[in-house]
Amino acid sequence: MPGLIDAHAHLFINVEPKILLNPETPAEKLEQIARNHSKATLMSGFTTVRDMAGPVFKLKREIDRGDIEGPRIYPSGTIISQTSGHGDFSEPADLPHSLGGPLPIATKLGLSTIADGTDQVLAAVRYNLRNGASQIKLAAGGGIASSFDPIEVSQYTASELRAAVDAASDYGTYVSTHAYTPTSVLRCVEAGVKVIEHGQSLDEPTIRFLKKKGTWLSLQVFEELPSSFSKLQRDKNHQVIENQSLVWTWALKHGVNIAWGTDFMFGSPLYGPAQNASLVQLKRWMTPTRALKIATHDNAQLLALSGIRNPYPGELGVVKPGAYADLLLVDGDPTKNLDIIANPDRNFRIIMKDGKIHKNTLPKQ
Repeated sequence: MPGLIDAHAHLFINVEPKILLNPETPAEKLEQIARNHSKATLMSGFTTVRDMAGPVFKLKREIDRGDIEGPRIYPSGTIISQTSGHGDFSEPADLPHSLGGPLPIATKLGLSTIADGTDQVLAAVRYNLRNGASQIKLAAGGGIASSFDPIEVSQYTASELRAAVDAASDYGTYVSTHAYTPTSVLRCVEAGVKVIEHGQSLDEPTIRFLKKKGTWLSLQVFEELPSSFSKLQRDKNHQVIENQSLVWTWALKHGVNIAWGTDFMFGSPLYGPAQNASLVQLKRWMTPTRALKIATHDNAQLLALSGIRNPYPGELGVVKPGAYADLLLVDGDPTKNLDIIANPDRNFRIIMKDGKIHKNTLPKQ
């Protein structure tokens, strides 16, 4: 079968905040953690990921050169956020940097860019494109990991969103937005955003609207958070997952363009077999074959939206002549039993990326 694709990864920022956002943490330590995540991802059969916020440009170059093992990376660069938005991890009393306050630690690390107003949004988009982003990500609604934005709030005005879309379109690529609610999602789609990340709080009319507009819905399977997360984060996460089963059902019913990813971040399950376990959860709403198609062919169609900014313009997510030779030799038939995917250590006998074998446990002849 084709190599798997994670359409919403965070290879760099799946580190506990007390380590990640600590100015005393050496950059080399964070980079090594990201390398470990990358190798674990590849060894679980994921040959390509779309990284949806984080300083992974150096990591991508190391993988592309063959210096380390890891998947192809479609990088977004920093998540672009308004002040008090999903990407703002400043202290409450900190004056915004644009008003003379300190540069936020998340900005120093390359995790987020705080941009208010169309001029700053344009600059932030162009900054990420200059660094090699294949797509742009904005925070357009409240989030779980951030502290100052309830899930139901909308972020960025229509003019700010359109400015981001215009800047990305001028570079031949697209904008993807973090958003959960109908209000924020509708505003994004009307502004020309092509991909909605999450959307677990949507209603059925908004799902139908996504189908009408041809907008992609990049979904995940969220679970209840462990006690290591704050009560605020656990409460917001619970608020989100209450509706997610309906959103999956409606999106499939109405034929929306669906992508799937893990969104592991800030100390979530480590990359590796946990990605496979998350994928297996799709059997709650669909057949094994459909789940595998989403995680291969369909996710590849989403990646292709990067157009001329696509760092890997060959064909992904399929097994056919001329496509990238990303192949998994699976012990068993996951189209009949998706649980086989959950144990890549045992059941993925060969993992090949671009014609190079990274794992082979077949008996030697």
